[in-house]
Amino acid sequence: QVQLQESGPGLVKPSQTLSLTCTVAGGSITANDNYYFWIRQPPGKGLEWIGAIQNSGSTSYSPSLKSRTSVSRDTSKNQFTLQLSSVTPTDTAVYYCARNLADWGQGTQVTVSS
Repeated sequence: QVQLQESGPGLVKPSQTLSLTCTVAGGSITANDNYYFWIRQPPGKGLEWIGAIQNSGSTSYSPSLKSRTSVSRDTSKNQFTLQLSSVTPTDTAVYYCARNLADWGQGTQVTVSS
């Protein structure tokens, strides 16, 4: 059974870059036809898709966040990462990583504040 775990700083200052890592256990991120997602949930709001990386390494992004988002991976560590630049307090949310939207990490709170 695959397990995903988010990690990264819980507090980011405005205008800085938010960086999160998702470590995947129980399956290679290069195997099969899998998609690995970053999703967030701002306080009091619904889930928002941020971006994804396929097992092949191809990426896709939400149009509303594309200009500020980069999703990459480190196959040697079986991890994929999210970088969101020029953050503002509106980027405050619980950030999740997921595989195929079926297996989810527990989520990590990120607050953007000075």
